[in-house]
Amino acid sequence: MSLISRWQAPSNIALVKYWGKYGIQLPCNPSVSLTLQAARTETQVEAIPIVGSGGEPVQFYLDGQRKEGFEPKIWALLQLLGDDCGFWKAHSLRISSSNTFPHSAGIASSASGMAALALCLLDLELQFRGQERPPNFYQIASRWARLGSGSACRSLYGGFVSWGASKGLNSSLEEGAPLPFEVHSIFNGMRDAILMVDQAEKKVSSTVGHGLMTDHWYAERRFLQAESNTQRLLNILIEGDSQGFIELAEAEALSLHAMMMTSASNYLLMRPNTIAVIEEIRTFRKQTSLPVCFTLDAGPNVHVLYPNSIQDKVQIFLEEVSAKFCQGKRLDDAMGNGPVERISNV
Repeated sequence: MSLISRWQAPSNIALVKYWGKYGIQLPCNPSVSLTLQAARTETQVEAIPIVGSGGEPVQFYLDGQRKEGFEPKIWALLQLLGDDCGFWKAHSLRISSSNTFPHSAGIASSASGMAALALCLLDLELQFRGQERPPNFYQIASRWARLGSGSACRSLYGGFVSWGASKGLNSSLEEGAPLPFEVHSIFNGMRDAILMVDQAEKKVSSTVGHGLMTDHWYAERRFLQAESNTQRLLNILIEGDSQGFIELAEAEALSLHAMMMTSASNYLLMRPNTIAVIEEIRTFRKQTSLPVCFTLDAGPNVHVLYPNSIQDKVQIFLEEVSAKFCQGKRLDDAMGNGPVERISNV
């Protein structure tokens, strides 16, 4: 009899960026992210008992289309999980996934995708063993998700989430965790409008980008900067320092891309319209004194961050900018509450 699990997991946008890793998906610096709501992946895993010689061990479908290029990464994750997740050794896995946003365009589709997959795998393993979900279910899933994609470990929780070891954090190198304090009320319900400057698959993957940090001239200074900014961000979130948040978020975004542009095999993920949108945001903020800022993931698209309280005042600006530089394409998102289990459609 087949086993089935279906989960929906959100993407996240890092405020303090993780860039550079060692060992088995361990971060060189701590990071803090905001969990999103609308940018998400829904994944269903059907585990079919192997009979005789069996069939293919893993089949992956994205929006109904077989994507064999993703399967080696899933297979590698299963190997890393080892006996902790052993049900698949007696089953063929049919994985069906869909995103609410373009994959590989710099909106952390690997984070939401691997988070959803880890939840399904852990759920299926517990079904296979006939065990109830333990209290640390999401903690285990975060550890598993990290093995597939580092930033995925932050998509197992809602709100502001950290990954890595640093003073004042509950997270570790192996897994993410929610911040251990209540953030100031001005940061509750943060919104994130993702302006789709370029939806094409990026030319340099994040995996390659992380690898280029190994011998980067500025790597050590960058890791120290991220550690310092993590501590600064924690104070900002506690104190409600809106100006500090703006300065830190934008500086971190530009530091991330500076590392790409100054690596030995340097490359540029920002597009001309990325720069144009950034300039528009800064001009709008100066003219209105509204607390609107930008951040970037490892791609060309711009995340516009602002508090929920000024949504009405920002909407016209977002419409004008997205029409001018993004062909009207944007994803209006907000702080999310984390993963959701779905009823299987099989």
